[in-house]
Parts: sequence; C-alpha cells; structure tokens
Amino acid sequence: MLELQGIPVSPGVAIASALVLDADGYRIPRCIVPASDVDGEFARLHVAVDVVSEQLEQSRLETTAQAGRQTGDIFAAQLQMLHDPRLHSELEKRIGDDRQSAAFAVSAVLHNYATALRKLENPLLADRAQDVLDIERQLLTQLGAVTRQPLADLTEPVIVLSRMLTPSETASLDRRFVKGFCTEIGGAGGHTAIVAKGLEIPAVVGIGEFLPIIAGADRVIVDGDRGRLIIDPDDETIAHYEERAEYRRSLAAKLAKQSQLPAETLDGTRIALNANIEFPHETAACLARGADGIGLYRTEFLYLSSDEEPSEEDHYQAYAEVIKQMEGRPVVIRTLDLGADKMGRGKLAHQENNPFLGLRSIRLSLRNLDLFRPQLRAVLRAAVLGDVRVMFPLVTTLGELRQARMLLNVVAEDLADSDIPYRSDLPVGMMVEVPAAVMMLDHFAREVDFFSIGTNDLAQYTLAVDRSNEYVADLYQSSDPAVLRLIQASIDISDANQIPISVCGEMSSNPARALLLLGMGVRNLSVPPSALPRVKKAIRNVSIEQCQAIAERVRKLESARDVDLYLLDRLAELAPELVMQ
Repeated sequence: MLELQGIPVSPGVAIASALVLDADGYRIPRCIVPASDVDGEFARLHVAVDVVSEQLEQSRLETTAQAGRQTGDIFAAQLQMLHDPRLHSELEKRIGDDRQSAAFAVSAVLHNYATALRKLENPLLADRAQDVLDIERQLLTQLGAVTRQPLADLTEPVIVLSRMLTPSETASLDRRFVKGFCTEIGGAGGHTAIVAKGLEIPAVVGIGEFLPIIAGADRVIVDGDRGRLIIDPDDETIAHYEERAEYRRSLAAKLAKQSQLPAETLDGTRIALNANIEFPHETAACLARGADGIGLYRTEFLYLSSDEEPSEEDHYQAYAEVIKQMEGRPVVIRTLDLGADKMGRGKLAHQENNPFLGLRSIRLSLRNLDLFRPQLRAVLRAAVLGDVRVMFPLVTTLGELRQARMLLNVVAEDLADSDIPYRSDLPVGMMVEVPAAVMMLDHFAREVDFFSIGTNDLAQYTLAVDRSNEYVADLYQSSDPAVLRLIQASIDISDANQIPISVCGEMSSNPARALLLLGMGVRNLSVPPSALPRVKKAIRNVSIEQCQAIAERVRKLESARDVDLYLLDRLAELAPELVMQ
C-alpha cells in the first residue's frame, strides 16, 4: 500500500480500479508539405476548428445544465481562444508561408502559448495553460495526429490517474463509471478543479510525478477531503473508506430532512445563517438548504465571464434575478472585489509586483469610476425589489469609505434627476479584512450600517501569508490566535456601537470554528450553500453557554494547531455525527 499527498479540490471518497492514462503527451514530428498540399492543409485545419467549436459549445451547454453557468463559462472562454484572430494568423503563416503541416503548426503554436502562460507569475493566468493544451489536444484529434484515450468506452467503475486532465476531458467524464481522478499537476484554482467541484467528482491534483511507480496498480482510493491518493490499499483501509463513504451519504440525507428548521441553539438563541453566492442560479440551492438570506453576493463573475465590461443593465438583471428569487429575504451585494491583475482589460490590466498589496477591490473601483458607477446605479435600482444592502470590500481608511459613500450619493441623485426608481435609504456596510480597519473600527462604526468580517483576507494580511503560495500555505490559518484577537476586537467594537456584524469568510463554514464564533459573540454567519446543512446542525446541537466556554478556553491557547485540535474535540462531543474519522 502506498499513500500520496496532493491538493484536495473536490470533496468526497471514491474507491475503484485504476485507469492510468498515457503520460507521454503529444509529439508531432516537424512536417513540411509540398506547395501543392498547402490548400489541403488549410481545408483540414478549418474542418478541425469547426468540429472542435461545435464540441466546445456542446460542452458549454451540457456543463451549464449540470453545474451552472460559472462552470459552463469555462468552455465559452475556450471558444474565444479557439477563434482568436492572432492564433489563426500564426497558423496561416506557418502553413502558408512555412509550408508546415496543419498538425505541426497547431502543436507548435499552442505549445508556445501554453509555455508563455506557465512562465507568468500570476497563478490565475498560469492555470490557463491547461485550457490552451485542451484546445490543442482536440484539434490534433480531429486532424488525426493523436488518438483519444479510452474514456468514452468505459463499462466498469474506475478512478482516472493522469499527468493532467483538461477541462473538456473532465466535463465529459461519465460519472456512472468515473468515480474520481488524480493528476500529477494542477492547482486548486484551475479550470479542471472548478469543473470537478461543480460536477461533484472527488478529485486530488498536484500530487507530483507518480505515474511511473503505479503501472501495476489494481485498486486505488481517492480521498478528496484530505487530498490523498492511496494505491493498492489493504482490506482494512478499504473497509475504513467504504464506511466513510456510506456515512457521508447517510449524513447528507439526514441533514437534508432538517434543511427548513431554524438555525437556533438549544437555549433558543436564533442565529442568522446566510449563504455566499457568486451566480444567480445558486439561489435555488440556498433556498433548498434553508438559508435565511444571501450574506455575501460576490459580483466578480460579471467581470470574469466576458471579455467586455458588464453594462449597468447586465448588473441590474443579475441582481434582480437573485433578489426576486429570495422573496424578501436579505441580500447583501458586495461591490467588485478583484485586483487589476485579474481584470485583463486595457488600462485596468496593470502589471504589479505584489497584486495582493496593490490596486484591488475598493481601491480599483475608486480609481476607475466609469467601472464603479454602473454597478452602484444597478444596485440602487435593484434595491427597490427587496431587502437589499450594499457592502464595500477591503476598506482600509476612512477616506476610502467616505469616497465610496459620496459616489453612491452622487449616483442616487443622478437616478432621481432622471426619474429612475431607486432605493434612497440603502443600508451601507463594509468588509473588515485588514488589521488597519480593525484598529479604526470605532470610527468606521459611526459611518456604516453593518460590518462583515472576511476571515480569508484578514488572516492573509494579519499573518503576512500569500494563501496561494504552496511554500507558506501551512502558515495561513484563520484560527491563529492573532487573527482571533482581531475578530474578537471587531465584535466587541461593533457591539459597543450597536452595529450588526457578521462573518462571511471560510472560517464560518467550518462547523467547529462556527461554534467558536458564536462563543465570541457572532450571531450572523454566511457560508457557501454546500456548508449550510452541517453548520446548521452544529448550531442546533449547542447552547450559547457551551459556545462561550469554548471561546474562553481558546483565548488561552497559543497556536492555530492547538485551537483546531481543541475545537475538533469539542465538536466531537457536542455534534459527533459531524466528525468523520
């Protein structure tokens, strides 16, 4: 038995036979064609492009239907790559001027693109190299230069082991037979990971080179919860994981029956349990799982799912859809929370040495008012449809908050002058994500209607850790005592000033840490839709007095590891069914 560690990207447990895909890649020999064959190579290329274009569009439609627009838009982006005029210009030059075969031209050009992307320091762009290679593979398949792996002819359950899987390969996996997959390369932010998570296929990526040592592997286990690949497990390990898999299924069914019960502690304290969403289609899952509202509506997808900046109407339609579906429940809309490095559009696509400390979030919006005004106008217009609040991200200084509020007032006056309906008393809040904001929170409390703690960034900026950097990832812990002190200070200041405060970061989606937050005084949590059932179950199993005792003990601990071990022990006592061994 051999156990390997990688990056968990899609939770769940899978046990099946191993299907090892060829890791050699594509080696297309350099081929110069006679002048008389050039037109034929052009024709073959055009046919291949047309076929791949149809396949990508079909993948987009099918994936959107199964996993939502966010996942489907991955293939829309690939379609744009496939039809990029620069790509076609380079291919035509190689075939027409250099008389290269269509297959060699495709392989050479797209490999150059992928190599250039991988060299970029921005991990988001580097991950797009996989999309380029996906297009290459599909074109070469249509040109007859490579053959497809036998993923389409499966008749029994397997776990796919490969050097890499492209997004289209992942989307086309037959979930009747493919129970999970593991790859040597890849990251948590790549499109393959996003597709796997959207389709709920247990997956681990970034394991490193392992294919040469498992040629004879029979059965394997993918542990998507802990990021493990277990090769040729013994009977005891198989039994353990089979038990875990069955337990997950039974727990999910049990929690689903309690979805519409209130998030209320044993002593009758009602907790507002809201959901974090990125896309309008997610509201259905939120309602099905009993969310009290939308505590964080991330609006970044409007900017990332198209090459064009979203119009005011694009914003309005997206917000209106969510507000109407929530039927009077609160909806907190957060304004753009991206860095200039991820915008990728003209003057906004600044090259920064350290984008995490650069032009991002509210700073980017205030520097680009043509970008900010349409979003604020749309929020004010949509707010007449329900209980809507607006929230500004990464606020560091009072000056930033005042600028944003002033612009909101100016936009409201413009709408009034144009006789366009809008909400004049829109509640305004801010994210608490940097230590500077915590230190000045008593001043901010005089100028906002609510706070929301973003524990992801608060931990990153407090601990000076780039959470996307694998070398220091172990230092990134929202349960670090320094981070907890800042959270406690934020809660105390908000309570003293009678300003509502919530926690919407990843910390709140962990049931054990959620109990700590209740003990610290939080009464409003916002979590991903998938986390709603487990967090609600934890809340309904405890009293506030028990949570306060947890918080009191944690204050005496000195490391994140000690905190997490203690919290896990307490969760096992108070809600044992939520703790899987």
